[in-house]
Amino acid sequence: GKSPQEYIQNKIIDLAKEKIMGSEMTVNQIAYELGFQYPQHFTRIFKKKVGCTPSEYRKLPV
Repeated sequence: GKSPQEYIQNKIIDLAKEKIMGSEMTVNQIAYELGFQYPQHFTRIFKKKVGCTPSEYRKLPV
């Protein structure tokens, strides 16, 4: 199974994906809204889980 932290991170990443694709918010704004103190930390976790940065993800064709 997954650890509670992994489960929470996956949920946060799912929310982040929705916000990245569905809003004009900057990556930093999304990071802060999701409770990250440091946007770089958010970007690092996102890249680890998704395989690309939030900015790269936003440029993908839907």
